[in-house]
Amino acid sequence: MKDFKVNKTYQTINRKIQSGEAVVVTAEEMIGIVRENGPVEAAQQVDVVTTGTFAPMCSSGAFINFGHSVPTIKASKVWLNNVPAYGGIAAVDCYIGATEVCEDDPLNKVYPGEFNYGGGHVIEDLLAGKKVQLRATGYGTTCYPNTRFEKKVSLETLPYAVLCNPRNGYQNYNCAVNLTNKTVYTYMGALKPKIANANYCSAGQLSPLFNDPYYKTIGLGTRIFLGGGIGYVTWAGTQHNPAVDRTPQGTPMKPAGTLFVMGDMKGMSPDWIKGVSIQGYGCSLAVGLGIPIPILNEEMAGYTGVSDEDLFTQVVDYGHDYGNGIAKTYGRVSYAELKSGVVTIEGETVQTVPLSSMVKARRIADILKEWISEGTFLLGEPQFTLPS
Repeated sequence: MKDFKVNKTYQTINRKIQSGEAVVVTAEEMIGIVRENGPVEAAQQVDVVTTGTFAPMCSSGAFINFGHSVPTIKASKVWLNNVPAYGGIAAVDCYIGATEVCEDDPLNKVYPGEFNYGGGHVIEDLLAGKKVQLRATGYGTTCYPNTRFEKKVSLETLPYAVLCNPRNGYQNYNCAVNLTNKTVYTYMGALKPKIANANYCSAGQLSPLFNDPYYKTIGLGTRIFLGGGIGYVTWAGTQHNPAVDRTPQGTPMKPAGTLFVMGDMKGMSPDWIKGVSIQGYGCSLAVGLGIPIPILNEEMAGYTGVSDEDLFTQVVDYGHDYGNGIAKTYGRVSYAELKSGVVTIEGETVQTVPLSSMVKARRIADILKEWISEGTFLLGEPQFTLPS
């Protein structure tokens, strides 16, 4: 165990939060504090660093209980606004995934393979207070004789609605380009031929897992900002892969850690959860996510002092054989370069396109800072931290 000059506990920091004495700064503010004072003094000064990100996160969805019918039904198939939800759970429970698409989407009828409404939009509609058409069918049993059930539901009338996202908050992601002679359509957006654009998706220095690269403070029970309300980290996300190349500071240089997160939808807002339609790919959900990083010691202060100049990602060609799992990489670029608007790839000056919103990421970090400073949001100490 390292011998740190600064040692704080979650309990100590939470007491300071409750008494209004905690010093809380955003991850962007922390960069200057660490540069000017060094990590030891920064750890003595600062108690919590807030982070934020807002971007499409396809592996998202919601568990919903829509209440018993009369007579009762064991719903084996469920639709919400004609978007299929998974009903193989029990009675009147279902799970709707963000990328599931509407079965009668008018855009798909005009342009096969194109969709403008899906599970993510259903979730946003519920958060916006709109009524959603629910349809369920069952095979009929003695205790659940009904075979068909239909009604309008809203978030207010639903007995239970929990956002449950198996993979959010990716710790770094590819910079996507296309070296072929035709436009390709991907989950990273439309990529023009001959490296005409470079798309990326991260808040960089504000991104949660960049500020705790080895997940020393993040795990089961970590309390977070999720969709405008309070949520929790419940597990490592699917595709969590911490064993990747890293800089000397510990930050990964390609996709690495992910988070499994959950939260009560009834405390969330459509300002921070948005249904997304991506041309040529389908539907998704843009999620607002923010994590407070407790500055337990100078090591954590150093991690949260990371800047876009220190953060790099790999450039990947999505045009050649990406679907076959053998896409070629073309070096690395920093997030400072990506955010500047242009990068140099293969000797070419290429325009960059962000899929994530820095405006919303900053606002999330600011809101979380306000909540903690006001004493309304305490840190959740993880029962165990994520695999690192």
